[in-house]
Amino acid sequence: MSHSAQQFIEKWRNLGNEKSHTHKFWLSLLGDVYGVEHPDSFIEFEERVRLKNVSFIDATIPATKVLIEQKSSDVDLRKPIRQSDGSELTPFEQAKRYDDNLPYSQKNRWIVVCNFREFHVHNLEKPNREPDAVVNLEDLEKKKHVLNFLVDETQTEAQVEKDLSFAAGELVGKLYDALLAQYRDPTSPETLRSLNVLCVRLVFCFYAEDADILGKHNCVCAYLAKRKNDMRRALIDLFHVLNQKENERDPYLDDDLRAFPYVNGGLFEGDVEIPRITPEIAELLTEECSRNFDWSGINPTIFGAVFESTLNPETRRSGGMHYTSIENIRRVIGPLFLADLKTELKEIFAIPIEKTRERRLKDFRRRLASLTFFDPACGSGNFLTQTYLELRTLENDVLRELMKGQMQMSDVAIQVGIDQFYGIEINDFAVSVARTALWIAESQMLKKTEGIISRTLNFLPLHTQAHIVEGNALRLDWETIVPRDRLSYI
Repeated sequence: MSHSAQQFIEKWRNLGNEKSHTHKFWLSLLGDVYGVEHPDSFIEFEERVRLKNVSFIDATIPATKVLIEQKSSDVDLRKPIRQSDGSELTPFEQAKRYDDNLPYSQKNRWIVVCNFREFHVHNLEKPNREPDAVVNLEDLEKKKHVLNFLVDETQTEAQVEKDLSFAAGELVGKLYDALLAQYRDPTSPETLRSLNVLCVRLVFCFYAEDADILGKHNCVCAYLAKRKNDMRRALIDLFHVLNQKENERDPYLDDDLRAFPYVNGGLFEGDVEIPRITPEIAELLTEECSRNFDWSGINPTIFGAVFESTLNPETRRSGGMHYTSIENIRRVIGPLFLADLKTELKEIFAIPIEKTRERRLKDFRRRLASLTFFDPACGSGNFLTQTYLELRTLENDVLRELMKGQMQMSDVAIQVGIDQFYGIEINDFAVSVARTALWIAESQMLKKTEGIISRTLNFLPLHTQAHIVEGNALRLDWETIVPRDRLSYI
């Protein structure tokens, strides 16, 4: 990340008046942070749009089809604001109304709602009321890539996720090689097993830190930086604490260790051999892996395969990784079950009688939660992970529709869970990767649900777990994994 991003954060941390600062803020963001040579000709301010009377759009970026609705720093971007015509609209609804009244050739693909503290990103390819991404000003140094669409007209969400997932894989590979060189016997099976477990744990910590599920912002980075002189002991202590319930911990723990939540799920269970952490590895962990990389946006379907390949010596020796693309996974699960589910939901949405529609939506959610999936050679779990993401997306679509009525608290509880997914995999490391990929997917979908229901949902401690079994699928009795009468799809 360029030094200019940090300078931008520091400059605008305590500023934020819509009328006085909008032009300077966006010109600086585009020019200083994103490198646009002539930002004043790249972004247009105060474009006219005719509603009942003439109104003005705060800013647009024609080249990348972005509409910007800017508010002052004291404005809550999630709450409605009274308009001049007496209507109550959120800033996004206000911006969407502007876009709806533009000529077809001038319509935008993106809406960004900003209050100098937060950027709320809405992709109009998927027109939802809740943002597809939220970037805090304080996180811009790490999350710059999320706003790349401002200047890159070729950027799509899928490509960003893919690029980020491969970049994460390269980072894990660099960390893997550095740690491997410190083991006493780098070629032994025991060493490779320990190193694989260590890397899975570290990746989960980095992801959980960036996804704000470990509590305090940048808590892993701050913890490790404070203990650079003995980072090996710091990791041992951290893993031990993450595996302990709060009421079972040493009452005299340091405050920063005590602040970490209990994870559960077996991820941090048992000791793992950790080699000497050199100053170079300590720097890699705290700076490249933690402070300067955003793990929260990785695509777990892709990353699971990238992660497994990066840390699998056999795959690395054979000259590259191979994974089934999301597009090809959809070509399989679409005709198998997903297309029918989407068609059914579309028909339910079209039911005009509200009570009937609501009853059918609740029945549909229960059916989603009753489906069971089994992959007898699941590898790093990309088919299971993508299937989970698709089902949770459908469930979120249902919740969004139900939120238009008076939904009870009991209806908010997530019903689709990763415990509906079963797999067999002969490689012990791939088993760990598959479980971790599904946990990451679960966390990401939970964040999207929070945006729909406007409530916080707890991810930790882990309550559900996919049933990924280590073994040979040609020799195991599959019914011992999942009984056939409970199985929906293989």
